[in-house]
Amino acid sequence: QVQLVESGGGLVQPGGSLRLSCRASGDFFSINAMDWYRQAPGKQRELVAGITRGGNTNYADSVKGRFTISRDNAKNTVYLQMNSLNPEDTAVYYCNADITRISRVRTNYWGQGTQVTVSS
Repeated sequence: QVQLVESGGGLVQPGGSLRLSCRASGDFFSINAMDWYRQAPGKQRELVAGITRGGNTNYADSVKGRFTISRDNAKNTVYLQMNSLNPEDTAVYYCNADITRISRVRTNYWGQGTQVTVSS
């Protein structure tokens, strides 16, 4: 059984920073791309940032220059460093991973989500 467990969300003032973490656990062969998505109330889930196993990254225009995605392959963990947060960043943040299972079947997994609230 593969699980993604997120941590690091919370309440922060505008201009502040948070660091999200997402660790994959269970039996699998490898982790391919890892992404962060977010969903604000009344809005569709959107891609925030993604990173390949080799470290290539991509970002939504709304977070470029403020957010940084990184990963530690040895720890099966992806991070999202969020700086200069503003109220528009308030959302539930979800981790997503493309994982190759022991059977060599590739499967997409989601974490349970972590709430980020930016408010004074």
